[in-house]
Amino acid sequence: MAAQNCWEYKKCGREKGGVKATELGVCSAFIETRVNGLNNGKNGGRTCWAVTGTLCGGKVQGTFATKLGNCTTCEFFKLVASEEGHNQVSNRDLLAKLKIT
Repeated sequence: MAAQNCWEYKKCGREKGGVKATELGVCSAFIETRVNGLNNGKNGGRTCWAVTGTLCGGKVQGTFATKLGNCTTCEFFKLVASEEGHNQVSNRDLLAKLKIT
């Protein structure tokens, strides 16, 4: 079974062509290509906690620093950590790819 991306797991409809994309916009995790393939995901689909502007609880989330606390309690974050294990890309490496300092 292929690894799920956040928009598939959360069923948010914010992927390109998704049912909520017109209303809420295409999610930044879906279009973030700098982390494509990391944690076996498409674009930012398995690194969403490091991508600015994702939606959680109906609200747009801010930067990595402001949202990480919420993200680490997310079931999808925990799923990725469990599936990737020691192969999970570190937050430091994610931020370097995204060029966030």
